[in-house]
Amino acid sequence: PAQEAPERGRRRASRRAEGQEGIAPPVKPWRRVGSERLQRSPVFDLHKVRFEPPDASPPRDFWVVEAPEWINVVPLTADRRVVLVRQYRYGIEGFTLEIPGGMCDGEEPPAEAAARELREETGYEAREIVPLGWVHPNPAIQTNRCHSFLALGARPAGEPAPDPDEAFEVSTVPLGEIPGLIRSGAITHSLVIAAFHLLDLRGA
Repeated sequence: PAQEAPERGRRRASRRAEGQEGIAPPVKPWRRVGSERLQRSPVFDLHKVRFEPPDASPPRDFWVVEAPEWINVVPLTADRRVVLVRQYRYGIEGFTLEIPGGMCDGEEPPAEAAARELREETGYEAREIVPLGWVHPNPAIQTNRCHSFLALGARPAGEPAPDPDEAFEVSTVPLGEIPGLIRSGAITHSLVIAAFHLLDLRGA
């Protein structure tokens, strides 16, 4: 009967709220109850952090990397070419093709860090630095964010000024070729790919 339809709907909603019909019940946050710094380095600090589960079972230890905010910048020239850098990465012991990026120095605003890293790594400057958004690089173990920017009107302004342990090959490719470079595996850095996705969402 038609009168029973609303009641069936209420019962289904109740079962969903209780975690039935394949819907998991709401999860609750864990409570931080302690922290110990285990290691300090120039690029991150390693902490052992103790959390108490929401079911009041015994606290457990987790290892958390505390790092500065990171930035990536997509430099786009007037003729819509992207400025890329090829560099040696010690973690994989090999070369990667990337966009300029790095860390914020202290309390340096991310947009200022983007302009600085662009100049240092490529020798380019930009007419305008536009925020694209940010992502958590790895929220399972890291506390920081990676901010992505679009550098409009990128143009050569001098020689690059990399850090002593950095060396870059600078090149430019048409923006339209970036998806192919990602599909082919020429660009593999996950945060670089995230930056291009944010750019695509913007509709640049």
